[in-house]
Amino acid sequence: MKTSWKTVVAILSVWFLLAFGAAYLHLFSNGANRIGAAVGVAAIVPLVLFALWFSFSDKFRRFALSLNPRTITAVQVWRIIGFIFVLLEARNVLPAAFALPAGYGDMFIGATAAFVAWKFADSEHRGLFVLWQFLGIADLATAVSLGTTAFLLAPQGPSTVPMTVLPLSLIPTFLVPLFAMLHIICIAQARSWKSTSSRERSFTVQPQAI
Repeated sequence: MKTSWKTVVAILSVWFLLAFGAAYLHLFSNGANRIGAAVGVAAIVPLVLFALWFSFSDKFRRFALSLNPRTITAVQVWRIIGFIFVLLEARNVLPAAFALPAGYGDMFIGATAAFVAWKFADSEHRGLFVLWQFLGIADLATAVSLGTTAFLLAPQGPSTVPMTVLPLSLIPTFLVPLFAMLHIICIAQARSWKSTSSRERSFTVQPQAI
C-alpha cells in the first residue's frame, strides 16, 4: 500500500507541475479570446488515462476502492472556491454565462461536501450519496462546456481567456479532472456496498419449527 501511495503522489506531483509549467509557458494561450483546444486536451487526457488505469490495473483499482469515501468526499469542500468565479464576473472579468453557473454550482458542492461525507457515505444512504456524486460531476461538466462555449452565448462580453493563464488555468487543467476522478471512485465504491436490508436479512435468525 505504501508503494501505491508513493506512486499516486508522484503522479499527482508530475501532473501538477506539467499543468503549471504549460500555463507558465503560455501554452494554453488562445488568440481567439476563448478557452482553446489546449485547455480541453489538458483536462480530458488525465481523465482518459485514469479510466484506463482504473479499468485495466487490478492493483490501482484495489487501491482506489480502499480509499475512505468520507475523506475523498470531504475533499470536495475545496470547491467552495467557486465564489472566485462570481467575484470575477461582478468585476466584468469573466462572462456571466460561464462564471455564474460554474461558480454557484461549485459553491453548492463545496458547501455540502462535509455534510454528505458525514451523513450519506454509507450503505443506508447509498442512493443519496451516489446522486450527490453525479451532481458534482454534472457541475464540472457544465462548467467545462460553458467555458468553451460562453463566447457564443455572449460574444460582446468578457471572454474566458483568464481561465487559460495562471493561477486560474490550474482549475480546468488540474482541479476539475482531479475532482471528477474522486467522484468516480466514490460511485464505484458505493456500487459495492451491500444494502442495509440485505445485511439485515443475512443476520436474521430464522425461527425454528416447534
